[in-house]
Amino acid sequence: MHIPENYLSPSTCGVMGAVMVPVWLHAARRVRQTVPREKMPLLGVAAAFSFLAMMFNVPIPGGTTGHAVCGTLVAILFGPWAAVLAISIALAIQAVLFGDGGILALGANCFNMAFVLPMVGYGIYALVMRAFTSRSSAEKPQAREGRAQAPALELVAAGVGSYVGINAAALCAAIEFGIQPLLFSNAAGQALYCPYPLWVSVPAMLAGHLTVAGAAEAIFTVGILAYVRKTAPSFGIEGALAPADEATKTAPTASQAHAARASLAALLVALVVLTPLGLLATGDAWGEWATEDVAQSVGYTPAGMADGWEWQSLLPDYSLGGLPDWVGYVLSAVIGVALLVIAFRAIAAGMKSKVDFGTR
Repeated sequence: MHIPENYLSPSTCGVMGAVMVPVWLHAARRVRQTVPREKMPLLGVAAAFSFLAMMFNVPIPGGTTGHAVCGTLVAILFGPWAAVLAISIALAIQAVLFGDGGILALGANCFNMAFVLPMVGYGIYALVMRAFTSRSSAEKPQAREGRAQAPALELVAAGVGSYVGINAAALCAAIEFGIQPLLFSNAAGQALYCPYPLWVSVPAMLAGHLTVAGAAEAIFTVGILAYVRKTAPSFGIEGALAPADEATKTAPTASQAHAARASLAALLVALVVLTPLGLLATGDAWGEWATEDVAQSVGYTPAGMADGWEWQSLLPDYSLGGLPDWVGYVLSAVIGVALLVIAFRAIAAGMKSKVDFGTR
């Protein structure tokens, strides 16, 4: 779903960027209101989970690839508006530094993966959780059993929400691809940008996401959420939808906080070390082909793609000079994680501490 440069017309990119500006501003306000200053660096860790998940390419039947995003995961831990901000920053780093997704298409990519995905995914998650809560409250004799099942139910709700969320995002990307040849073509009927119409782009995108990519999103989301809930229960912000645990209602001790930080660091290190597995999936994601590949597919080179603007990223395709691909991939993962953690620590440093003086 990382839409490359020149697949969308400049006007489409402008519209999507304009749509995202008020979304980003509102997300920034909501984050200031809901995420405490001391939790802001942890939001950077959650953004790093998303960044790393997007590096794990998985093969999709037909010779293309896909990847998870973990947008619903970040929304569950910190709220959907925090997810908008966190994943947008991760996507910006990918586009600017690694050339993963276009600079002009950043607004469209953020709309799909940083807005639609976490909002839809969190909405489905909330519906499932509230439906279970309502049923449990109506069946009071089973209330204790319901509380015991709450952690497992949250994982089910997270899996369903993440699966629906990433497919909603894929549908939006498919529509953005598919309207290009309908709106922008030359006198000969040749598309100026993405040449694949809706009846091609929508089935192609959804086929991969309803199967492999959707499953990858659910696996990453459920796996990381289960690990975090078990080893670092204070990670994220408190929410009414999270299952209550009497043992975690009090503030964690110094040793518990240290153990939680160690467990999160261990998970990040493990994901960074394993990122080269994403290199095993050969081929490009659907809609991310080079211009010459598109020309070979449709029989001509779309003029807007041939003459469009290109950004020269510092580490294109997560590569680093003449180093082996797997080394460049690992170092790129380290750089991306470090930049996200530093960025959110800087945001935290600029925030004011909230002091509660009581109602009087």
